[in-house]
Amino acid sequence: MKISSILAPLKTLALLAAFSISSISFAGVEVQTDENNVTLAGHDAVAYFTENAPVEGNSNISSIHNGAIYHFSSVANRDTFNANPEKYEPQFGGYCAYGTSLGKKFAIDGKAFELIDGKLYVQKSEVVQEVWSENTVANLAAANKNWPKIKNVAADKL
Repeated sequence: MKISSILAPLKTLALLAAFSISSISFAGVEVQTDENNVTLAGHDAVAYFTENAPVEGNSNISSIHNGAIYHFSSVANRDTFNANPEKYEPQFGGYCAYGTSLGKKFAIDGKAFELIDGKLYVQKSEVVQEVWSENTVANLAAANKNWPKIKNVAADKL
Protein backbone atom coordinates (compact mmCIF):
# COMPACT_ATOMS: atom_id res chain seq x y z
CA MET A 1 0.00 0.00 0.00
CA LYS A 2 1.39 3.37 -0.99
CA ILE A 3 1.89 6.08 1.64
CA SER A 4 0.07 8.53 -0.67
CA SER A 5 -3.08 6.37 -0.58
CA ILE A 6 -2.97 6.42 3.21
CA LEU A 7 -2.33 10.16 3.41
CA ALA A 8 -5.01 11.15 0.87
CA PRO A 9 -7.96 10.72 3.30
CA LEU A 10 -6.01 12.64 5.95
CA LYS A 11 -5.43 15.51 3.52
CA THR A 12 -9.14 15.58 2.74
CA LEU A 13 -10.07 15.69 6.43
CA ALA A 14 -7.56 18.47 7.12
CA LEU A 15 -8.88 20.48 4.18
CA LEU A 16 -12.49 20.00 5.28
CA ALA A 17 -11.62 21.31 8.74
CA ALA A 18 -9.89 24.34 7.26
CA PHE A 19 -12.73 24.95 4.82
CA SER A 20 -15.42 24.90 7.46
CA ILE A 21 -13.88 27.92 9.12
CA SER A 22 -14.25 30.12 6.03
CA SER A 23 -17.28 29.00 4.03
CA ILE A 24 -19.41 32.14 4.31
CA SER A 25 -20.98 33.65 1.18
CA PHE A 26 -22.87 36.90 1.02
CA ALA A 27 -24.60 37.67 -2.33
CA GLY A 28 -26.85 34.67 -2.43
CA VAL A 29 -26.60 30.96 -2.27
CA GLU A 30 -25.77 30.39 -5.95
CA VAL A 31 -22.80 32.78 -6.27
CA GLN A 32 -19.81 33.08 -3.95
CA THR A 33 -19.09 36.71 -3.03
CA ASP A 34 -17.53 38.71 -0.24
CA GLU A 35 -19.37 41.08 2.12
CA ASN A 36 -19.50 43.69 -0.70
CA ASN A 37 -20.98 41.21 -3.21
CA VAL A 38 -17.69 41.05 -5.13
CA THR A 39 -16.92 37.69 -6.69
CA LEU A 40 -13.62 36.03 -7.63
CA ALA A 41 -11.97 37.85 -4.71
CA GLY A 42 -11.90 40.91 -6.96
CA HIS A 43 -9.96 39.25 -9.79
CA ASP A 44 -10.68 39.90 -13.47
CA ALA A 45 -12.73 37.00 -14.90
CA VAL A 46 -11.61 37.65 -18.47
CA ALA A 47 -7.90 37.82 -17.59
CA TYR A 48 -7.96 34.20 -16.42
CA PHE A 49 -8.62 33.35 -20.09
CA THR A 50 -6.60 36.01 -21.90
CA GLU A 51 -3.55 36.14 -19.62
CA ASN A 52 -3.84 32.69 -18.00
CA ALA A 53 -3.19 34.41 -14.70
CA PRO A 54 -5.10 35.85 -11.76
CA VAL A 55 -5.17 39.61 -12.36
CA GLU A 56 -6.68 41.89 -9.75
CA GLY A 57 -9.54 43.95 -11.03
CA ASN A 58 -10.24 47.62 -10.45
CA SER A 59 -13.36 48.46 -8.45
CA ASN A 60 -13.95 51.41 -10.79
CA ILE A 61 -14.28 49.04 -13.75
CA SER A 62 -17.03 46.64 -12.81
CA SER A 63 -20.14 44.82 -13.95
CA ILE A 64 -22.95 42.97 -12.21
CA HIS A 65 -23.96 39.48 -13.30
CA ASN A 66 -26.24 37.08 -11.40
CA GLY A 67 -26.20 39.39 -8.37
CA ALA A 68 -22.40 39.42 -8.11
CA ILE A 69 -20.06 42.32 -8.80
CA TYR A 70 -17.16 41.51 -11.10
CA HIS A 71 -14.08 43.75 -11.17
CA PHE A 72 -11.93 44.10 -14.27
CA SER A 73 -8.42 45.30 -15.00
CA SER A 74 -9.52 47.12 -18.14
CA VAL A 75 -12.60 48.53 -19.83
CA ALA A 76 -11.93 46.16 -22.75
CA ASN A 77 -12.13 43.14 -20.42
CA ARG A 78 -15.34 44.44 -18.86
CA ASP A 79 -16.89 44.90 -22.30
CA THR A 80 -15.73 41.42 -23.36
CA PHE A 81 -17.35 39.95 -20.24
CA ASN A 82 -20.60 41.88 -20.77
CA ALA A 83 -20.84 40.57 -24.34
CA ASN A 84 -20.81 36.94 -23.13
CA PRO A 85 -20.76 36.58 -19.31
CA GLU A 86 -21.56 32.86 -19.41
CA LYS A 87 -18.27 32.24 -21.21
CA TYR A 88 -16.21 33.90 -18.47
CA GLU A 89 -18.11 33.31 -15.25
CA PRO A 90 -16.62 30.69 -12.96
CA GLN A 91 -18.19 27.27 -12.70
CA PHE A 92 -20.09 26.28 -9.55
CA GLY A 93 -21.01 29.90 -8.86
CA GLY A 94 -17.40 30.78 -8.12
CA TYR A 95 -17.23 28.45 -5.15
CA CYS A 96 -14.20 26.25 -4.67
CA ALA A 97 -14.45 23.45 -7.24
CA TYR A 98 -12.77 20.95 -4.93
CA GLY A 99 -15.18 21.88 -2.13
CA THR A 100 -18.04 21.32 -4.56
CA SER A 101 -16.65 17.86 -5.31
CA LEU A 102 -17.04 17.18 -1.56
CA GLY A 103 -20.60 18.55 -1.51
CA LYS A 104 -19.56 21.81 0.18
CA LYS A 105 -19.33 25.50 -0.74
CA PHE A 106 -16.12 27.28 0.17
CA ALA A 107 -14.89 30.79 -0.55
CA ILE A 108 -11.90 31.20 -2.86
CA ASP A 109 -8.82 33.41 -2.92
CA GLY A 110 -8.96 34.17 -6.66
CA LYS A 111 -5.37 33.06 -7.19
CA ALA A 112 -5.87 29.31 -7.62
CA PHE A 113 -7.64 28.43 -10.85
CA GLU A 114 -7.70 26.10 -13.81
CA LEU A 115 -9.21 26.35 -17.27
CA ILE A 116 -10.69 23.06 -18.44
CA ASP A 117 -12.41 22.82 -21.81
CA GLY A 118 -12.84 26.59 -21.90
CA LYS A 119 -14.40 26.82 -18.43
CA LEU A 120 -13.05 28.52 -15.33
CA TYR A 121 -12.68 26.51 -12.13
CA VAL A 122 -11.47 28.32 -9.02
CA GLN A 123 -10.16 26.89 -5.76
CA LYS A 124 -9.92 28.03 -2.18
CA SER A 125 -6.12 28.23 -2.34
CA GLU A 126 -3.09 26.98 -4.22
CA VAL A 127 -2.76 24.09 -1.73
CA VAL A 128 -6.32 23.02 -2.53
CA GLN A 129 -5.53 23.39 -6.24
CA GLU A 130 -2.74 20.84 -5.79
CA VAL A 131 -5.12 18.37 -4.12
CA TRP A 132 -7.73 18.94 -6.86
CA SER A 133 -5.05 18.31 -9.51
CA GLU A 134 -4.14 14.92 -8.05
CA ASN A 135 -7.31 13.56 -9.69
CA THR A 136 -8.92 16.31 -11.74
CA VAL A 137 -11.15 13.98 -13.75
CA ALA A 138 -12.75 12.30 -10.72
CA ASN A 139 -12.97 15.55 -8.76
CA LEU A 140 -14.65 17.35 -11.66
CA ALA A 141 -17.11 14.47 -12.11
CA ALA A 142 -17.98 14.60 -8.40
CA ALA A 143 -18.35 18.38 -8.47
CA ASN A 144 -20.64 18.22 -11.51
CA LYS A 145 -22.74 15.58 -9.75
CA ASN A 146 -22.94 17.55 -6.48
CA TRP A 147 -23.58 21.06 -7.84
CA PRO A 148 -27.27 20.57 -8.71
CA LYS A 149 -27.86 19.26 -5.17
CA ILE A 150 -26.06 22.10 -3.36
CA LYS A 151 -26.53 25.04 -5.76
CA ASN A 152 -29.53 26.47 -3.90
CA VAL A 153 -28.34 25.64 -0.38
CA ALA A 154 -26.54 28.23 1.74
CA ALA A 155 -22.88 27.40 2.39
CA ASP A 156 -23.39 27.32 6.15
CA LYS A 157 -26.18 24.74 5.74
CA LEU A 158 -23.93 22.17 4.07
